[in-house]
Amino acid sequence: MRAQPGASRDAIEGMGEDAAGRCFLKVRVRAVAERGRANAAVEAVLARALGVPKSAVSVEKGETQRIKTVRISGDASIAGALGRLTGGAE
Repeated sequence: MRAQPGASRDAIEGMGEDAAGRCFLKVRVRAVAERGRANAAVEAVLARALGVPKSAVSVEKGETQRIKTVRISGDASIAGALGRLTGGAE
């Protein structure tokens, strides 16, 4: 996923693609990229959208980068919510 810290609102903006053709989920957060605040906000926005506790979402790679890898813990029921967020590109 790609984070945009310092945005005007917290939102998931859908899918995007970089110059190399890699797809990612675009997430905007109001929090600034300072001392992990933006990462925590990204985790909260994704958790809320997926209907899981904040503790079920964590940034695994890319803590200081815009492109991040997140881990989502949960059962198979979140697959549908994840599919809606990604437009079926799970």
